Amino acid sequence: MSSDTRSDRARDAVRSATTSGRIALKRVLQSRLFRWRYRGSPLHQLLIVPQDLRTADPSFASEIYHGHFGLAGTIALTGAESPFRIRPPSREWESALHGFGWLRHLRAAGDEISREHARALVRDWIAFYRSISAFPWRPEIVARRIISWLSHASIVLEGADRPFYDAVMASLSEQIRYLGRNYKDAPDGVPRLTALTALNLAGLCAAEEQSAAAAYDKAFSEELKRQILIDGGHVSRNPMALIDLLLDLLPLRQCYIARDWPPPDALTLAIDRMMPAIRFFRLGDGNLARFNGTGATPTDSLATVLAYDDVQGGPVAHADQSGYCRAELGDTVLIADMGAAPPASVSARAHAGCMSFEMSSGRNAIVVNCGAPGRQDRDWRLVARSTAAHSTLVVADTSSSRFLSPATREDSPAEGRLSGPAKVTAKMMSLPGSIEIEGEQDGYEPRFGIRHARTLKLEQNGARLTGLDRLTAPHGLKGEARQDQVALAIRFHLHPEVRAQLSQDGRTALMALPNHEGWQLASDDALITVEESVYLADTKGPRKSLQVVLNRTLDDGTTEIGWTLERSATKILAPSDLDDSETAPDELPLG
Repeated sequence: MSSDTRSDRARDAVRSATTSGRIALKRVLQSRLFRWRYRGSPLHQLLIVPQDLRTADPSFASEIYHGHFGLAGTIALTGAESPFRIRPPSREWESALHGFGWLRHLRAAGDEISREHARALVRDWIAFYRSISAFPWRPEIVARRIISWLSHASIVLEGADRPFYDAVMASLSEQIRYLGRNYKDAPDGVPRLTALTALNLAGLCAAEEQSAAAAYDKAFSEELKRQILIDGGHVSRNPMALIDLLLDLLPLRQCYIARDWPPPDALTLAIDRMMPAIRFFRLGDGNLARFNGTGATPTDSLATVLAYDDVQGGPVAHADQSGYCRAELGDTVLIADMGAAPPASVSARAHAGCMSFEMSSGRNAIVVNCGAPGRQDRDWRLVARSTAAHSTLVVADTSSSRFLSPATREDSPAEGRLSGPAKVTAKMMSLPGSIEIEGEQDGYEPRFGIRHARTLKLEQNGARLTGLDRLTAPHGLKGEARQDQVALAIRFHLHPEVRAQLSQDGRTALMALPNHEGWQLASDDALITVEESVYLADTKGPRKSLQVVLNRTLDDGTTEIGWTLERSATKILAPSDLDDSETAPDELPLG
């Protein structure tokens, strides 16, 4: 057993014991005996109401009125029963239910029936959860509920009778005080920053909570500085986290302006950095690159966020703090993951995709990663996080990162922390007529003694990408690499709209884009195959796709595999799209 493995297990044991102790203490503090800790003078007046920037669907009001409560990709049939009284179909559905973000749909309906329905559901929640219970009172869910109740106070409180009004304000007061004492227990990353955002919103909106904004200003600013990196990326390395945060941070900034209070400098600076970072991660088709937990891009939310961009600053080429590189020539865009794993505390959704890349030509994505699946397809999460689900080199069908034990017993193996690669180096060079990205990572060194270096060179006004994958063993091969022929596979996962087939001589893979544009992938150093793949970053669920694979075995010394991806000189007839129907997971192998 290696020392690294022993130290990892020791840290897990300490973390488990610490977590168990915190859970036991939390249960005591949530009991009725200690509930007085969260009581105080109830709120009486809301001075302002935050804007909810998330897209609303008025048809949702009719659906839930008829007993169809669709949340987090799952529909629960409630019938005449309150949704708070049925068995939740999934944890994600239950979290969305208690977060009350669906109030925006009822508000969008704009009729009295929807208003009454909203009040009835809020009344149910207050009645059913008078005692603090575990799941609905998780800090991250409480934060989401506070933001939702504040943002949609008009549909809940306007025209309400006095007893109901007082009950809502009393519950809101209790939740704010509870969150103020427990926000540090929210999972690290977006959930904890959202909890502090909720506390600041409460301080700005509620007349009796004005001191709260000042009380949590320092913690909020420090958390922003820690989570939003200098280049505008998020500490989790998940591009989607930027959209999720801005949908709350932008209304918070507007509330400061509405109250004629100066926003914290950290808030203004964070927003100014995040906007160019979002543009950094966009490919030519307008979607975010699928790295480290990013799945289907919510185009409505993305457009909303970018509409608030007051800076219009251009994205950097090398986001070295976030660990990404962007090359753009002509109408070709390439984005590569050239960073190490994020901190363990925010790595539960991170992917083992080091040195993978995505590329688009014009408005068409060509090479992609499989992406993160939607909430309704959580069984795919572990597959999506593997190196094989990314467009990079894979050694012996193993991942370049290790997936450690989940943070809590309630978490699935797919939510385990990510470990490694420990050392990743990267640099970019802009040369006349070309852009070159170089990187090296040690993710395979502990098991095989191998280091992987990759060079990507975009040239000819974006019409040609030259790649070189190089494997070395600076301290000698380890384990099975010293005895067996280790299989190497360089995977190029293709967007579902791209078709591919081998040339007649089998030495080139020909690709057709929907706009009749042709590309070809060639290599003299490996056997080329076209295989099935799966595209997980689709709102409709997993879709069939293809992947081009360069196959080779590891040499005793240095192994080099060169390849070129080049645009064809002439337009070609694009084959028809693949079947987009839902397919069972075992029918969609990654190869």
